[in-house]
Formats: sequence, structure tokens, C-alpha cells
Amino acid sequence: MNPADQGIPAVPAATIPLPALQGQPVERVRRDGVEYVILGTAHVSRSSVDAVQALLESEHFDAIAVELCASRAQSMRDPEAFKQMDLFRVIREGKAGMVTASLILSTFQKRLAEQSGIQPGAEMKAAMDGADRLAIPLWLIDREVGTTLKRAWRSVGAWQRFTLFGGLLASVFAREDIAQDEIEKLKQGDLLESAFKEFASESKPLFTSLISERDSFMAARLRQESAQAAGTPDGAGRRVLVVIGAGHLKGLAERLREQQEDPAGIAANLAISPPKARWPKWLAVGVVLLIFIAIGYAFHQNPTLGTQALRDWILFTGGFAALGALIAGAHPLSIATAFVAAPIKPFRPGIPSGGLSAAVEAWVRRPRVADFDTLRDDIGHWSGWWKNRVARTLLNFFLVSAGTIIGEYSAGIRIFRSVF
Repeated sequence: MNPADQGIPAVPAATIPLPALQGQPVERVRRDGVEYVILGTAHVSRSSVDAVQALLESEHFDAIAVELCASRAQSMRDPEAFKQMDLFRVIREGKAGMVTASLILSTFQKRLAEQSGIQPGAEMKAAMDGADRLAIPLWLIDREVGTTLKRAWRSVGAWQRFTLFGGLLASVFAREDIAQDEIEKLKQGDLLESAFKEFASESKPLFTSLISERDSFMAARLRQESAQAAGTPDGAGRRVLVVIGAGHLKGLAERLREQQEDPAGIAANLAISPPKARWPKWLAVGVVLLIFIAIGYAFHQNPTLGTQALRDWILFTGGFAALGALIAGAHPLSIATAFVAAPIKPFRPGIPSGGLSAAVEAWVRRPRVADFDTLRDDIGHWSGWWKNRVARTLLNFFLVSAGTIIGEYSAGIRIFRSVF
């Protein structure tokens, strides 16, 4: 269909600066009176930044859309904002895992930036700056990163979670350089699609959460924003520059062409954080309940046997939790808190023993400004997790929580063997 038929002004090919855009993955999708110029980028690439700037200089756009959510856009505009993090609040609200994952991701991106000389997301920053310079609307079309991580995390089983987190850590501590030409190849659709097909075959739920759902979400958000803009005086014949990662280029273009459902409904459904699976919680409750039934039975049979069973429960749960705090290099008061909190966990719903120990650690050894200043650098090295007070507090949370779980099952095995 001719663009003029939809009221979309055609762009003379001669105005496109070929050197900057040659070889760049670009899709043009027209629907509902809007032309979407979709540029696929590598998030760490000088040529991607140049491509964004070239399109803005050579073509007219009424709006710019970027693959960012509000929180990621804010952190990109103010990269030092994480220094205002309230560590106590993070622990109390159970967000230690989410914060740790975000820090690890940012550290990996930083390593790529150091190798390439380009800051992660520089092309997104260039697009946002372009919207400011041209005084045109900026649309943040990606799903909130926290929601995406939750949906991805809860879509897989325990073993896949372990391998996923292990792979994430390995990507941070690996020291092999990533060649610039390999980064540039990420913009080639065939290589990228092949990689994603392999990824999907290995873990389709992860692919759905991280890629496919976001393709649908971003397509719906583009349609939402375009529909709202259509009511403005200059809404007719809109042209929108869409800057996204190359991995989303094909999927987003297809969904923009094919989606027929109400965009608001699509976006709302995909923005819901899935509830936690209940069976792990009930399994844990059931195991602990059986252990306490065994302890009660031991007291019924013989008070001495019951006392020994109760002692085993305290020593195993408290001992492994305290060991986790000790390995994390925690303060003696934090270690003592872990030892006391772990055995009474079944009677104290709410903050886990790891959370209590970490909160005490953050209180006794309050993070300094310097700890926040060097946090991203420190967690890129094994020793940095123990040197940096913020990182050590997070490490304490995880190791104490893991120690408590190990202690519960170890105590259960010991008690059942001694009683039955």
C-alpha cells in the first residue's frame, strides 16, 4: 500500500545517509494511519548510536518510542540514582533478589561497555536526547523490568532457576573479552533469530517471558500511544521512530501487523505479576510440620529422646544459618541473629531469617557513600562481595536463607532416624 494512501508522508531515499544506516536492521510497518520505522540495535554498539542519530537527522518523526520502561529510563537518565537505595526497605519488602539480579545485569553491561567504549543503552539515550532536542513525544513502551524478571523467574522450575542465576553470575566474573565484531553481529537478523530459536528449544517459558511477551506488550503500547495521539491536532499521518533491541525486531514487526485485539487489554494482561507458586510453600510447611510431629512423638515416647530431637532442630537450623552468615563475613551480632532466628522460623511468619540477619548487618555496619560509589565495580570480583558493605549484606541474606533451608532438611533427617 502506498504511504500516501494513509496520509503518511513518503521519505525520499536520497535523504537517508547510507554510510550510517548501511547494514542496519530496519523494518517499516504501516497500520491505522501510522508509519512505524523500527530500528533494531545492539545495546552496546557505536554504529547503533550513529544509526539513531542518522535517522533523526534525515527523516521527520512525530514521536520516538524506545525499548525502556519508566524505571529503566530513569536509571539511564540518572545513573547514580541507585545510590539512594534504602537497603533496609529492600530487605523488608523482600526485594533483595530483584536488586541483586539488577546489579549483576548492570555490572555485566558495564563490562561490555569497558570493552567497546560505549555505555550500555547508549542508543536509547541518544533516542531520548533526540526527542528532547526535537521537542517531540517520547514513548516508553517496554514492560516494567521487575514484572518481566518475576514472570521469567516464576515460569521455570527450581533447577532452571539455579542454572539461570548461575549463568548470570558466570557472565559477571568471566574475564574473556567479547570481540567488537561479535557485538556488531547481534544486529544481523539471521544470526539473532537462530540464537533465539536455540534458546526457545532449551527453555521456552523463559523465551516467552523475556522475548515473546514483550514483543506483544510493546506492539500494544505503540498502538495505544498512536491511538491517543490521533486525537491531537497533528495526529494525522504520524511517523514514529521505534528504537528496540535487534532481538525484538522481527517479533514486534509481526505483532504490529497482526494484532487485532484491544491494545489496552493486551498490555494490562501482560503487565500482571504472576502469583508465587503455592506448592513450594505448602511443601516447606508440610516438612516442618512432620518434623515437629516427630519431635512431639519423641517427647511422648521418652522425654530424653524428645529433648535430643529438639536440640537437633535448634543446632542444625541455627548452626547452618549461622554458618551462612559466617561465610558471608557477617558481624558477630548478625551471626548470632541468624542462629536465633532460624529455629523459630516456623513460628515467625514474615521476614525470613536471612532478612533479619541482613537487617542487623546493615544496621551494625551501615553502608558508606563509598560502598555505593564502588558497588558495581566491586560485585564484578569475587572478593568485592565481601569488601563492599552493600554487597556483603545482600550476600548475607542469601547465604543465611540457604543455610536455614539446609538446616531444616538436615535436622528432619536426623530426627526421623533417631525417632523411628
